[in-house]
Order: sequence, then structure tokens, then C-alpha cells
Amino acid sequence: MNWKEIITECRDVQLADEVYLICGDQLNENHSWYADGPNPGRLYLLMEIRSETDYARHHIQKVVAFFGAMRLFAKRLKDLGHRVHYIALDDEENQQSFAANVSFVLKRSGALRFSWQQPDEYRLDEALNSLAEDCEKKGVDTECADTEHFYTRRMDLAEFFKGKKTYRLENFYRSMRAKHRILMDTEGNPEGGQWNFDANNRQKLPKDHVIPPPKLYHRDVKFLQNLVQTAGVDTVGNLDLEGWGWPLTREEGLNLLEYFVDVLLPHFGDYQDALTRQSWSVYHSRLSFVMNTKLLSPAEVNHAVELAWRSHPESVSISQAEGFIRQILGWREYMRGIYWAHMPDYATLNFFEHKRPLPDWFWTGETKMACLAHAVGQTMQHAYAHHIQRLMVTGNFALLAGIDPDEVDRWYLGVYIDALEWVEITNTRGMSQFADGGIVGSKPYTSSAQYIKKMGPYCKGYHYIPNAKIGKDACPFNALYWHFHVRNRTKLERNPRIGMAYRTWDKMAPEKQQALLETAEMNLDRIEEL
Repeated sequence: MNWKEIITECRDVQLADEVYLICGDQLNENHSWYADGPNPGRLYLLMEIRSETDYARHHIQKVVAFFGAMRLFAKRLKDLGHRVHYIALDDEENQQSFAANVSFVLKRSGALRFSWQQPDEYRLDEALNSLAEDCEKKGVDTECADTEHFYTRRMDLAEFFKGKKTYRLENFYRSMRAKHRILMDTEGNPEGGQWNFDANNRQKLPKDHVIPPPKLYHRDVKFLQNLVQTAGVDTVGNLDLEGWGWPLTREEGLNLLEYFVDVLLPHFGDYQDALTRQSWSVYHSRLSFVMNTKLLSPAEVNHAVELAWRSHPESVSISQAEGFIRQILGWREYMRGIYWAHMPDYATLNFFEHKRPLPDWFWTGETKMACLAHAVGQTMQHAYAHHIQRLMVTGNFALLAGIDPDEVDRWYLGVYIDALEWVEITNTRGMSQFADGGIVGSKPYTSSAQYIKKMGPYCKGYHYIPNAKIGKDACPFNALYWHFHVRNRTKLERNPRIGMAYRTWDKMAPEKQQALLETAEMNLDRIEEL
């Protein structure tokens, strides 16, 4: 693929009647914008800009993937006959922001109409609304279209829970299943006789179990890597030019969906929580990037999974299909709804008032804690970790250690290829760090070493002793678990879902309690050396 030639082909500087902006996460060729075919007066505008590369310290694979997907989408539109103008990162005309570039293209083209699709992130919504106001003042008509991607509108979740003190996923999820007739029988009841099969989906990988390899999409992205590095964009992580694996087009996304349904879905639910060194993706779909860029829609993904269960129930059980669909139809829409119901205040919430800096080894994986070394190392290598690694390994440690949620947010937003603020911050600040005080989840998700030992291979033969709770050789998760609950007792002890922890603590001998707290303090004091 000649990435430079794409820019040459998609450099339309002729007069136009209207300019349509396409952001990097709006690569949906089935949008109604394109339904009537090419319009000679309409110019589609895409751009690579520093305001998007620099708002977080992104993984190099994330920046390259977005640029690659955008360029290939621009080529796709051009091949379909549409007029496209693409501003590359190193273009001399590039003013490195949406507002400045749009204003320049409007002036040069003579267009008197500007259209954009509703962005998914609050900061972009503010920026594009401000741009639209400036356009109107200059006599340019403006129009904002829906992205036509999600099942719900921005404020649907807020309306659904209006008047309720708490939001709970299960109620919302059931309503979505019924409304959209997904995994429902002809009488309007949930297939399989129950709504949720989560209890079936928490198995550890059996010994000698062989995991299918991840589906990869080899592509030469060295040009894009050099573009980013030459521009001086500050990135993290690695990019293995021989092992690039991410789909960048709709065709590749559909191929990955087919691979997931045919090969991975039969065991997805069983082992979705499993931790292993054998595979960096296990049975997870890795569809989040192509979905979050809107190359694939949640509706077509859910349809494919439901069809697989209905067509092959002998190989794809209801628990596998429901477990996946719950993540897309329920959790993904739920998190987006919470984001729009509570931004911008949500980004400032810090329920536990945590202020500790993020350890430097979160950027390198150089820690003696084997589970964290693997999760962080894998993240830097692949720009990916599955949800249990994010929640119960890296997130669990950050919560127990009292890391500032601002720093945790920035890390998660930057290092994962699928991380966009609308889905990242509610998962991180809410689900993982409980910094929202219970808007997303009903309790903090914490564990000692025992959960990690149960679900993965990290605790045998490594530096720390998982069953030891006191002293420098004990797994830090154990004492930190109790330290977290003790220091936050006034905020948590009335929570019915974690009351057992305090009853267990109160039964301990005072000298054991003191030893646990001293061990935790020792570990916090030497957090960079753990």
C-alpha cells in the first residue's frame, strides 16, 4: 500500500458548494451521507492533526491505525466516485486543528455549507459547535448529522433512569433486548429462559488447552510510523513492522468478525475472564477498534453472533452468544449513555480523593509483580489487553494503591488502540477506579492475590509469594487490599456488597491488622521498586 499516493489521489482543491467533515472515528461508508451516490458539489474532508495526536500520550500503534484507517477510507470514498480532500499530518497547509483547517477549506473552496457528524467525545462536541457558530457568523449554513452507529441517542440512558438514584446495567440491558428483539423468543421472553448467563462465563483455562491464534492483517505501515515520528508526536509502546495485526478497512473488519464467530465464539463466554501467557487475545474478538471507528456497526456484529447461535446451537451455546451481546448491546451503550449524562463533571470525579502518582513502570512493564509485568508488557507490545487484565490487574492495583484517577485515565486513554474518551473514562474512572462513587458500578472491583492466582498462571515460581500477606516477599495485592478497605471504611462499610470484607477484618487479631497495614505502607513507600 502506497500511503503517499492516497494523499495525492485525495487532494481535491476545486470549488465546492458544501464541505462535509469526517472525523477519524466516523469511517462508516453506509452512512446516509453517501446513499445518493457522488455529488459534484460536495467535498468530503478528512485530516490528520496534532490536536488529536497530542491530547493524550498515545500508543504508536493507535496513531498509526487511525491514520491508516482514515487514508484507506478516503481512498474507498474516492473509488466510489466521491470528492475527497485529505490533509496529511505533514501537509504545509495543515494548521493542526479542526477549526483552522475547516475554515481554510471553506474559504478556498467557496463552499457556503458545512456539515459534520455528531462527535462521540465531549471536547470535540464543544469544539465543533464553536466552529459551527463561527461559520454561521460568516454566512455559512451548518448542519450536524447523527453518526447512525449506536442503538441509542446520547441522552436516552439519562431519560431511561430519570428520577432514579442509581443506574444499573441489568435493567437497561433487558429493555434493550426487548426493544430490539435480540435473543428473544416469539413470546417476548429471553432465549434460554434467563436474561444473563454471566455465572457460566468465569472459567479458568484448562491445562494444556490450545487457544486459536489471533487473526492478523499484515500490512506495511512503516511510512505512517515514520510520518508520526518525524513530526515529533510523543508516543508510547512498540510497533512490530513484521507483525502488524489490526484490521483497517471494513472488508478486514467483516473478515475478523467472521473469524470470531466461526473460531472464537464457541469458547468466548467460557474463558472471557481467563488470564494466560499463551495468547495476548485469548477468545476475545478484537473488534473494538473497527467498531469504535465505525467501520462495523454494533447491529451487524450482534446479528452475526445471534445468527451463529441460532444456526449452530450445538457449537455456540446461548451463554457464549449472550455473554458477547451483553457487552455490545448492554455495556457499550450503557457506558456511552453515562458519559453523555454526566460530562463534563464526570472527568473530575474522585470519590476516594486519591492523589498518588502513577508508577513509572506502568509505561514499561518493569515490575517484579508478574501479573502486572505481563499485562503492561502486552499492552506496550500490542496496544491491547482484555477486560479482566484492564479491570482486575492494572486497574485493581491502581485502585488499591490510591493512584490519582486523572493519571489512570490518561494512561488507559493513551495505551489502548480502542480507547476513545466516551468509552474509556466511564470504564476507567467508573468501573475500574470507582472514582464516580457508584454511578457505573455498585461496588469497587478489588481483589487480593487470590483472584489473580485462580484465573491465571502468574503466582507460581515468581518473585512474590501469593499466599503470604505480610512482609517484603508477600504479594503486594494482599496487604494493599486491606489497606484500601481500612482507609476508606467510612465511605464503604455500608455498601451491602462488600460488608463481608469489614466483618472479616474486624475478626482479625489487632497485631495481624497492624502488620498488614505496615506491609501495605512499606509497599506504597517503595511503589517504584515493586
